[in-house]
Amino acid sequence: MSKNANLFSLIEANFPTDLSAPCLKMPQGTGFINEYSWDDLQKASAKIANLLTSLELPKGSRIAVQVEKSPEALILYLATLRAGFIFIPLNTAYQTAEMRYFIQDAQPAVVVCSPKNFGWLAQLAFQLGCSHVFTLDDKLPNQGSLLQRAAPLSSQFQTVQCEPDQIASIIYTSGTTGLSKGAMLSHQNLSANALTLQKTWHWQASDVLLHSLPLFHVHGLFISSNVALISGSTMIFLPKFDAAQVLKFLPESTVFMGVPTYYVRLLEQAGLTEQLCSTVRVFISGSAPLLAETFNAFQQRTAKTILERYGMSETNIISSNPYDGERLSNTVGQALPDVRIRIVNNEGQTCAEDEVGDIQVKGPNVFKGYWNRPEKTTQEFTKDGFFKTGDLGKLDKNAYLSIIGRSKDLIISGGYNIYPKEIELVLDALPGVVESAVIGLPHADFGEAVCAVLVCNMTLDSAQIIATLKNQIANFKVPKKIFMVKELPRNNMGKVQKNVLRDQYKESFSLLTS
Repeated sequence: MSKNANLFSLIEANFPTDLSAPCLKMPQGTGFINEYSWDDLQKASAKIANLLTSLELPKGSRIAVQVEKSPEALILYLATLRAGFIFIPLNTAYQTAEMRYFIQDAQPAVVVCSPKNFGWLAQLAFQLGCSHVFTLDDKLPNQGSLLQRAAPLSSQFQTVQCEPDQIASIIYTSGTTGLSKGAMLSHQNLSANALTLQKTWHWQASDVLLHSLPLFHVHGLFISSNVALISGSTMIFLPKFDAAQVLKFLPESTVFMGVPTYYVRLLEQAGLTEQLCSTVRVFISGSAPLLAETFNAFQQRTAKTILERYGMSETNIISSNPYDGERLSNTVGQALPDVRIRIVNNEGQTCAEDEVGDIQVKGPNVFKGYWNRPEKTTQEFTKDGFFKTGDLGKLDKNAYLSIIGRSKDLIISGGYNIYPKEIELVLDALPGVVESAVIGLPHADFGEAVCAVLVCNMTLDSAQIIATLKNQIANFKVPKKIFMVKELPRNNMGKVQKNVLRDQYKESFSLLTS
């Protein structure tokens, strides 16, 4: 039998010799509770893998998961890998309409949700043909129907044999038109990227990762967790980002990863000092552009230079500023060793040094395509196999990549990808709204803030519109400001000129002090 390409096999092969060593530490009060050893991780994931296998699901079945962050949620991810099924993490902020779409599109055989959402989500899932719905409680360890059903099962499980191209996870990513697309990531995609990052960032078994990212996001699930797991490293597992709590545990950590918003919040803390950060060998930032002022302020306060990198849901990490070497503000570093980056113009010709063009990438980290969208997949790849990222950038003389903007209107706010069309459809359906344009505006905290420009045929209250939207879409998609205009700017072809709107309102958050 050929070597098992299952990502869990790679993780398990790098477990420390002492399986009683801590893998996950859950902080509470002045110390740690609920420490999970590597032995706990292995046995608990085996029990859940046995449960999933007992359901006699077809090969390639999808397991859709919308639960709060917890050690058990991470274990469920590992169990899904072990059992050879496809893991689909979903943002915990998604509401009914969004969940209906994802379940219809992915057709999962199993849905796992928080107990508080079981009533409406189970009804929705069963209506759409899902066979099994379980609950997983982040507040009470070992509670919820998933763990209760798994508890009596064997703590031994033979990891399912997988081929390198077998799909391990589907990540729903955003576009500027249409609906979310499921990016299919194989076991090889995830393994290759984790191994490359382990080497690039000099990761060791002795490292301690302070993990405060959500698990439904590529950043928190694949980039952070996978690299720590294949290194046999301990993770201090915070349920969410809390600046004061992060400061508390930084002295016990060697690695911290975050989105730019996290670093802005940390800089607001008087306790952030050079001495406090002395044990942390690397601070890493991604998922959204890091402002130069944040980069410089953090360096001055802590004597640590943030390592910025570039990635996408479809590719994991593409490039990184060097671990050993100059880390430059406003760049995302050089291509990873096994990744090729090229910048091309509208004619598909390679751009000259420092010339702006479309960023295209190729490598073992690049996804296999979009779920059930072969035409879209073909459209997004060049004939010679490069993925069109949709981002604009340039390479300098040292092959450092700078992201200039996006050829599409994707908004990245606080590390979350947001596509305007979905929000516009909700706004346009409101009484009194004639048309809308949703844009992202520069924001010191979130990178970009979602804002809406409306044309109305009656007087509407912005606060009321925002309150209405909060009941219909995830909170991170709700506009932070709404502007009323008589008409939207258009070009000769009748297309709304969002670039004009972005320029017109670009100073809207310039006086923000937070």
